[in-house]
Amino acid sequence: MTDAVDPAIVEALIAVRGRAYAPYSEHPVGALVESESGARYFGANVEVAHYKGLCAEASAIAAMVSAGERHLRNVYVIGPGEHLCSPCGDCRQRIREFADAQTRIQVLNAQGVLLKRYTIDELLPDAFGPENLGL
Repeated sequence: MTDAVDPAIVEALIAVRGRAYAPYSEHPVGALVESESGARYFGANVEVAHYKGLCAEASAIAAMVSAGERHLRNVYVIGPGEHLCSPCGDCRQRIREFADAQTRIQVLNAQGVLLKRYTIDELLPDAFGPENLGL
């Protein structure tokens, strides 16, 4: 992929990944979500001894919602290695809740090189959402 991610975003992602608490998996992940207003919210994974932790994407989305925003424009995820560290199933559903067709989910390698970009339909095809509940 030839698209470059803004170096300031890469720097922020590497920094937040460095603050992850991942003593059990040793797999730190950082996330940055950008809301419709352009505000940026950060998250890192947080593990606990009973193995039910909080993903970086969930952490960042929670920060966005806590700030009163409800719409994702961009999602960035950075893992610790060269491999694709795409959002887990639970996070894909969380992203879906606040995304639309223009939302872009971007996954970077440890150095901040963009590996893959998704739309929400590519990330979670045939998703269940609020409209399925008649909302």
